Amino acid sequence: MSTTASTAADQTAAGASDRAGASRRSGTFYRGDPGMWSWVLHRITGVLTFFFLFVHVLDTALVRVSPDTYNQVIETYKTPLVNLMEVGLVGAVLFHALNGIRVLLVDFWSKGTKYQKHMLWTIAVVWVVVMIPGAISMLWRTASEMFGG
Repeated sequence: MSTTASTAADQTAAGASDRAGASRRSGTFYRGDPGMWSWVLHRITGVLTFFFLFVHVLDTALVRVSPDTYNQVIETYKTPLVNLMEVGLVGAVLFHALNGIRVLLVDFWSKGTKYQKHMLWTIAVVWVVVMIPGAISMLWRTASEMFGG
């Protein structure tokens, strides 16, 4: 065995143990950046959208089982709290869709990884630009009903 090979092996082992030690000391080796939060939000918004679709299928099925119960459920959807939840749902679906396009570009565009942070900030700006007027228009109905305007 040559001394060069053993030195490289020793350095590799030392580097691995340093990383493991640093990981144990600080709690995690990965510090987190906007890409990580994008990944987390993509999963959360996907689950929220799935949950909404599940509830939507169930409440729509009520029309065949009990039209009166269906009408009662629809009346509860006209409350201000549900209106706020609808705004959240639109925000979640919009983020999930925009981030999904970004993920596709990162996966299938040869320069996607190079521009992924730029694309993330672009979808954040697009999300805000679309959500502000969208939320105002969605909440306008509830505000006018609550405050008599």
